[in-house]
Amino acid sequence: MPGFEWLGREEKEAVVDVMDRGVLFRYEFAEKRGDAWRVRQFEEAFAAYAGAKHALAVTSGSAALKVALCALGVGPGDEVITQGFTFVATWEAILDCGAEPVFCEIDDTLCMDPADLEKKITPRTRCIVPVHMMGAPADIGRIKAVADAHGVPVLEDTAQAAGCFLNGRHMGTFGKVGTFSFDAVKTLTTGEGGMVITDDADLWRRASEYHDHGHDHRPVGRGNEGRNFFGFNFRMMELQGAIGLAQLAKMPAMVQTYQKHKNALLEALGQVPGLSPRRVADRSGDAATFVSWFLPDAQAAARFNKSLADSGCGAVPWGVNTWHSYPNWEQLHAGATPIASGWPFKRPGGADLRFGPADLPNTKELLGRCLSWQIMLNWDDAKIEAMRQAVAKAAKEL
Repeated sequence: MPGFEWLGREEKEAVVDVMDRGVLFRYEFAEKRGDAWRVRQFEEAFAAYAGAKHALAVTSGSAALKVALCALGVGPGDEVITQGFTFVATWEAILDCGAEPVFCEIDDTLCMDPADLEKKITPRTRCIVPVHMMGAPADIGRIKAVADAHGVPVLEDTAQAAGCFLNGRHMGTFGKVGTFSFDAVKTLTTGEGGMVITDDADLWRRASEYHDHGHDHRPVGRGNEGRNFFGFNFRMMELQGAIGLAQLAKMPAMVQTYQKHKNALLEALGQVPGLSPRRVADRSGDAATFVSWFLPDAQAAARFNKSLADSGCGAVPWGVNTWHSYPNWEQLHAGATPIASGWPFKRPGGADLRFGPADLPNTKELLGRCLSWQIMLNWDDAKIEAMRQAVAKAAKEL
């Protein structure tokens, strides 16, 4: 999801402007900064783009998850349901709150399976975290219906889906709160950074206070604020806010480019017998950062990908991926932690948390026969044609 491909003059000028003003901190120093508040402006612009009432910029997508979970009151003794196909930060944030991640199967959206979600809810379920993987939405309507029936809030992990809409509504706005990542390889990048969005003013206030050491942000001068609770430091700085504003202005053109490339590749893949594309509910709203498909079985996927790789067009084989696939998270299965007490892999009372690599058989089977291409903004017609030819060759060999 490489927005870095379009880093250019606009971002450079935005950074230089911040440096010339001499204020990198998001708060205070109004006179020195010339009343330019780049992080605040980025929050306001992103909230408007996503259709949310409130936004809070933070240091990373991982921090956004932690801040949102804490604002929701998630802590020790709670269970948080998420899916077995996501970046590790999703469940790391849950563990870092002292809560217990409960992993759910995925379906052919490559996101949370609502049917399995229903089976995983218990009296201790405090939050549900579907992840909109690789630019396309989870079955958020069904997920939200299950959550609402049990009175459990939904936190949408939208780290990989900035620019993704479902029926005109941006992902991250369907649940109680949504989180985003702006790291080095996201569509909208600030190098590192993240965002929390919500329509709930009280939730936004708690998140804002928590991300700044609990300060209540009364306008009485830095260090003189009151505190409703303790927090930590997840503040975004002005350089990141300035870059984010420049990148956000490019988002519609980025998504349009992604969709153009993806449509061409889907047309080629559509000619392959036995191949089925990932289910995407709204193609017109797809952020289109990846094109993903399934072969009939893992062996067919491996043969197909070998042929693509021989043509210089190899795909991502998710069955062996170690960052995103539950069966391959050895640190989780081992309960490995640098902390001598064994925290956070223990329940309150001392019982060990246990996660087995074979716990999600449907997820393992689906990922084993799933392949993806990451789509790049700067591909030219020659690259697309080479990929078309690679697909045609692989189809014949398959």
